[in-house]
Formats: sequence, C-alpha cells, structure tokens
Amino acid sequence: MPPAANNAPRKALSVDGESRLALVRRARRIKRCLDDAYPDAHCELDFTTPLELLVAVVLSAQTTDVRVNMVTPALFARYRTAADYAGADRAELEEYLRSTGFYRAKANSVMGLGAALVERFDGEVPGKLEDLVTLPGVGRKTANVVLGDAFGVPGITVDTHFGRLVRRWGWTDLEDPVKVEHAVGELIPRKEWTMLSHRTIFHGRRVCHARKPACGACPLAKMCPSFGTGPTGFEEAAKLVKGPERDHLLAMVTQS
Repeated sequence: MPPAANNAPRKALSVDGESRLALVRRARRIKRCLDDAYPDAHCELDFTTPLELLVAVVLSAQTTDVRVNMVTPALFARYRTAADYAGADRAELEEYLRSTGFYRAKANSVMGLGAALVERFDGEVPGKLEDLVTLPGVGRKTANVVLGDAFGVPGITVDTHFGRLVRRWGWTDLEDPVKVEHAVGELIPRKEWTMLSHRTIFHGRRVCHARKPACGACPLAKMCPSFGTGPTGFEEAAKLVKGPERDHLLAMVTQS
C-alpha cells in the first residue's frame, strides 16, 4: 500500500512544444529509470552460440520466448552447425518445430539460413549488420538482436513492445521500425542501445501492456505523456504488473 501522498491523482506530462533538448533530456531520464527498474534485463531466449541465437530469434516469430526455450534444447542438441540445418530431413525438423507454430515455414527458414551460411560465410554467423540482413528471413530486428547479444555490437531492437513504448513516451510518432530505430538512436548514446532495447521490452511485457498498461504503478509515470492510458490508481494498476521484478517495481513507485 503506497503512502497517502502517492494516492493523489497525477497529471499526464504534456510534450506539446517540447524542444529537442528537452526531449533528449527526458528520454535519458527515462533510460536511467529503466536501468534502475531492470538492472538484470537480458535476451530471454536461451542460447550459447551466435548460430543458436539466430535460429532462436527466427523461431520466436508469432510465439513466445518461453515456448521457443522449450523447443531449443532438443533442437540444438540435434542440429549443431549451419550444415546440419542445411542438410536436415525436412519432416524430422518440422517435428522439432511443430509446437512453435508455422512450423513448415520456420523449417524452410532455418534450412535456408543454414544453406546461406554454408555457401557464403563458411558456416559461421557474420558479425556485421550488412551481412546478416542478406540472410533469408533475417531483417534488421533479428540482426540487431544477434549483434547485441552474440557479438557485443550495440543495436536497437524494434519489436512490437519497443515501438509501442517509445511512441507512448513521445520519443517519436513514427511507425516504420527502421525509422523508429534511427529516431531513438539519435536520443540515446550508442553504447546504451542493446540494454535500452532489453529494458524497454521488459517494461512492455511487465508494466506497459498493449491493451491495459499499469499506469498507476509505473515508475516512469511522471515522465510519460501517455499516463492515463491505463488505470491510474495504484492498487488497481499494481494488479497488472507482472514478472519477477514486480516487488521491486512497486517499491520504486511507493518510495518515490
């Protein structure tokens, strides 16, 4: 239960007429709050090699990371190299992927991916964005995940959560993921891009939900021009907060 002072209604932050400098400063305050909220944020797909991560990201389309992580231990034990995927028995591979949904298309993707890696990159996952995006089924989002988490190269991953949140925060009103990536990249230092992506995605999954964000229990509320999109009362909003960080997130609100 928050202190009485925190029960008072909060006004939504207006960004009308906000200068570029004010936007940059506010974006970086939000970034710092995310740092405090999710210090342990990370890629929620399990992997040990760049190839495993690349395959896992491809499989994550139209399903959850949890579901992919249920499938990949057996998959990665059976298919260890790009050549293994390129030469896979399609029916066998499809059975490994069946529970992820769209398993026939995903089998095509990972087989094609394996073949392209063997033919053009000696079976190794390249560490440059311009090479990764030439691979079948690999766009900038997938490439940035692989670069950031497998190679330590900063990248901004614009998935549905990331795009939704940065628009709610008033960082951009753009919809195109590539344009969003560049717009956000102009606000936040490059070295922070990968962790910003993880922490924003964590926040989208735990607090700032698509249909009913937990505005009244959000540590970013005072900086968010979209405050009020979801319930603003603490007790009602707190019920919407998910994840292992829940107690920590709620404490950030009650102690602010």
